[in-house]
Amino acid sequence: MTREELKENIIQYRPNAVFDETGEWLNVFIETADWKSFAQWLRNDVLQMDYLFCLTCIDWSQTAAGKTVLTMVYHFTSTTFRQALVVKVKLDRNNPEIATVSDIWRTAEFHEREVFDLFGVRFLHHPDLRRLVLTDDFDGHPLRKDFEDPVNMIKL
Repeated sequence: MTREELKENIIQYRPNAVFDETGEWLNVFIETADWKSFAQWLRNDVLQMDYLFCLTCIDWSQTAAGKTVLTMVYHFTSTTFRQALVVKVKLDRNNPEIATVSDIWRTAEFHEREVFDLFGVRFLHHPDLRRLVLTDDFDGHPLRKDFEDPVNMIKL
């Protein structure tokens, strides 16, 4: 499957998908409400994205439009077609929630806990959403740009 075929398949399934083709991999932007069904389609349909190899969050302190947003970033590969895909989902910074995909790709369970711990993103229906790195009484999310560390006085 070529990159163009990958893009065509996504457009057929999600005509409102937005693409960024400037990097090494095809990037697609999906709405939060469409995320879970899109993820299931990626895994089980024609694309066979059976390997989630990276999941993280980016804190865009301020966008060009003046908004502050968090963006979830998922990296997939199809071991059948040897094609990679990056999916990005913008979240409401004040209430960052997104459906878990740990029931689709087991490796997401650990990565989602890390993002929950360090960015404060809540993964709906996650089987074990709890802190991974920080102590339970730690206040804040240290990878957010608005985090202020009273001990080290780091300001980003």
